[in-house]
Amino acid sequence: MATTARAVEATEDPVQGLTGRLQRKYGGRITGQLVVPARSARHAEMPDGLDPRLRSALAARGINRLYTHQREAWDSIRAGQHTVVVTPTASGKTLCYNLPVLQTALSDGGKALYLFPTKALSQDQVAELTELNQAGELGVRAYTFDGDTPGDARKAVRTRGDIVVTNPDMLHKGVLPHHTKWAQFFERLRYVVIDETHTYRGVFGSHMANVMRRLRRVCRFYGADPVFVLSSATIANPAELAQGLVGDAVHAITDSGAPAGEKQLLLWNPPVINPDLGIRASSRSQSTRITRMAVRAGLKSIVFARSRLMVEVITKYLKDVFDSDPRKPTRVAAYRGGYLPGERRDTEKALRAGNVDCVVATSALELGVDIGSLDVCVLDGYPGTIAATWQRLGRAGRRNRTALGVLVASSQPLDQYIVRNPEFFLGASPEHARIDPDQLLILLDHVRCAAFELPFRQGEHFGGEDLDELLAYLEEQGVLHREQDTWHWTEDSYPANSVSLRSVAEGNFVVIDVTDGGQQIVAEVDYSSAAETLYEGAIYLVQAAPYQVETLDWDGRKAWVRQTRADYYTDAIDYTRLKVLESFEAARGVRSECANGEVHLVRRIPGFKKIRYYTHENIGYGNINLPDQEMHTTAVWWEVHPDQLAHAFPSRQEALDGFLGAAHAMHHVAALRVMSEPSDLGRAVGDGNARWFATVGPAGRGQIRSFDDGALNPEAEQRFRPAVFLYDNYPGGVGLSAPLYDQRQAVVADARELVAACGCQSGCPGCVGPILASDETRGFSPKQAALQVLELLASDGS
Repeated sequence: MATTARAVEATEDPVQGLTGRLQRKYGGRITGQLVVPARSARHAEMPDGLDPRLRSALAARGINRLYTHQREAWDSIRAGQHTVVVTPTASGKTLCYNLPVLQTALSDGGKALYLFPTKALSQDQVAELTELNQAGELGVRAYTFDGDTPGDARKAVRTRGDIVVTNPDMLHKGVLPHHTKWAQFFERLRYVVIDETHTYRGVFGSHMANVMRRLRRVCRFYGADPVFVLSSATIANPAELAQGLVGDAVHAITDSGAPAGEKQLLLWNPPVINPDLGIRASSRSQSTRITRMAVRAGLKSIVFARSRLMVEVITKYLKDVFDSDPRKPTRVAAYRGGYLPGERRDTEKALRAGNVDCVVATSALELGVDIGSLDVCVLDGYPGTIAATWQRLGRAGRRNRTALGVLVASSQPLDQYIVRNPEFFLGASPEHARIDPDQLLILLDHVRCAAFELPFRQGEHFGGEDLDELLAYLEEQGVLHREQDTWHWTEDSYPANSVSLRSVAEGNFVVIDVTDGGQQIVAEVDYSSAAETLYEGAIYLVQAAPYQVETLDWDGRKAWVRQTRADYYTDAIDYTRLKVLESFEAARGVRSECANGEVHLVRRIPGFKKIRYYTHENIGYGNINLPDQEMHTTAVWWEVHPDQLAHAFPSRQEALDGFLGAAHAMHHVAALRVMSEPSDLGRAVGDGNARWFATVGPAGRGQIRSFDDGALNPEAEQRFRPAVFLYDNYPGGVGLSAPLYDQRQAVVADARELVAACGCQSGCPGCVGPILASDETRGFSPKQAALQVLELLASDGS
């Protein structure tokens, strides 16, 4: 009988076979299931006026008809309409813009500018254009222009390129400020293509909209008015987002004619291993287990992890199983930011050729880089938005095959909410992507950049704010000079250099391997991650191979590492202290108050933990001596009046545990409320005067510390007035705290609902975070303490 079952399984679709095995063996962990049926293709004829060379180039690649959405895009773009194409992954969006662009280049020498959010996508696009070029001997010149373009090649790109492929950062810093060198290009610019439009949300999107304002202003100066063509993954408001980026009406194409194979999605909640504490098995262990089963079944797989460190840890676990014999070809590869460009290209090529069985990646592979045919996609943790989840799941089954996606929940509150309420995820539409291009600090930065590029004239418009007022302010600051009705830039400085589109500090760190006396660069790390990953003593992982950091030159942006055989990885400990500088508005109630204002934040990374592979036990600590990172930003904060706090809790320790638990829940629901990534918002619990800050100590209880005196006793403090801070995690703020202040009651109410509805007894990582305490052993419940704090915060006098 068993033999018959195996024979049947062998003849069925291998993806269906894996799904069946997972359901039979681990049915209790699957909380929800969705099957998206296969979809057949709908075609349209090639347009009549298509250049014969282009027609034969497409025929050489087996394309004799278009999908219906490709034809609709051709008609819209050729009619001069700004157009956004919103269809699933692998539906042929690239041809939607390549076809009209190549036709115009061949017929009248019109030029095009392609903008991609990452270098990998730019390289991919040039490879695609080169293939078409060669297939039809078109003679259209397509070049990338980014930080890797050699100096001597840049002039050729500017003067001879028909299609220039770049990224927003390069356009902002390397093209627009030097537009006079690009005069020939701008005079003949017919199309601007913006790919992966859904990535331009929040801070990045607000900057991008202003860069587009500057681009259109420069184009007008050269007498050009290009058509904008945008492509996007599925979001709720593609036309609205495209319109916000371009500043004009945009025609949206949302009905795909491309075929698609069946997709199966499983929601997976790791099993509870300690019912008392509500602790579940790690998502990492479950993701590794599912992937092992998929690879053993001969299925090409991709695992998405939420951090670079988790990519390396999961890669190590899978390599230990599949790549233990160094004589055999590599079956598992890691792909993340920080690897050298050549290494990432090699991984992409190996994936396209089918030479790698499994890739473990961060969101760097979420976008449309062509990585060939994949069968299974495992998400180690919820990516934070429904749109990003579907985008990642779309990486499997790209070539018309059945695909399986498994979303494995972590212990984060959002993940647990999703898997405990599968109908919310399975029935919800993707989120709205929101931008605020007129956020004052962002707008002012780009007015400065635009003034450097071309003088402003009276009556000109730039954004939705009063431009004359902004120009007058910059004149007062001494960077502009007014002459009758024109404002000229007067500074020697180059403003675009000091404006980062992603609002992070500049200057990447290079990682240099000195093993065996060599000096080889093995990786690059961005400034914001360096303090957490390159401290002396850190284990830095590259393709799961461990290197130990021996020396870090913070000012020189270099780290020297040596290969090691460590059986552990390292994780940095960070502390955040805030001081209230100014309160813009406040709501005071009988028991608590809430305010919105400016704060000064100091972040210190004092040490790191050593964590053993597989057992994940903490086997030691190390100290870190790095400069504190400081910034001014905006925040919203909640406080309970001291007399009410003393009345509600028998000890300050319990109150502290309650505040830490409440802050954990509030942070996650607040990110949902303002449609931001959780990383855009920071959270902290502390004293508003910056005397102390709170953290979870080694014993799983809250503790208060000061930077100077270390751990403090809350009962001995003269002033004990803890506050929950949620702050904009960018210098100067990016406009998240003001809407949070307006929704302060909803944030507290949502957090109360999240904690109260959690099925644990007395608090778990899925509701109040890593506070390890139970009724039996501690004599109180952190969950009840958090609910008590949230009850007090609910009465802020609104």
